[in-house]
Amino acid sequence: MSSNQQEYRQPRFAPPPGATEVLLVRHGESRAATPDNPFPLVDGHGDPELHPNGRAQAELVAQRLCVEPLAAIYVSNLRRTSETAAPLCRQLGLQARIDPDLREVCLGDWEGGLFRIKAHEGDPIYLRMQAEERWDVIPNGESNDALSARLVAALERMRRAHPDARIAAFVHGGVIANILHMATGSRPFAFTGAANGSISHIVLLEDRIMVRSFNDCAHLAETIVPGDSQLT
Repeated sequence: MSSNQQEYRQPRFAPPPGATEVLLVRHGESRAATPDNPFPLVDGHGDPELHPNGRAQAELVAQRLCVEPLAAIYVSNLRRTSETAAPLCRQLGLQARIDPDLREVCLGDWEGGLFRIKAHEGDPIYLRMQAEERWDVIPNGESNDALSARLVAALERMRRAHPDARIAAFVHGGVIANILHMATGSRPFAFTGAANGSISHIVLLEDRIMVRSFNDCAHLAETIVPGDSQLT
């Protein structure tokens, strides 16, 4: 080969100009549900605090992401996201920005921890929900369309606020699943089951969402326990 011949090597990925990279972090494990101690509600949504295992996951997330050049950190209005983001916020000196539209899918009459109990029991409504891939099979549950609409609005605000930047959003399992469903055109529940404390990476463009990774758990091996991918 001639020494002056042009070589065309495989390039590394670079976000298009104006794009916003978002690291979607699922909150750490929240406390266990029990019939005699339901979760408190915030605007109709169950709002449990983190389990001790979830607090350990939050510290590991902070260790993983403290070297990232993050322009902002977002959380939902449910405390398990702000509690998970807190160690990273302290390390980076950032104040978390609350966006209520990032809250978990509303489980209607099954809020307060009842969803977990129904899932464990194999309730017929839960099985139908899984088969039809629709949250509103649950009595008074949120529709897929309503969930998508508020998440599109939240993502668009992030994109407009942070062009050419990388941010982190501490969110929920149902939120991550729906965002990746919208990005890829997959079945609605194809991406359910993200582990607590996992990181998924998307890129927001004006006309689409690119997916870079899903459910990265490399930093969490010592804290993953059976059932930690349970919704909410």
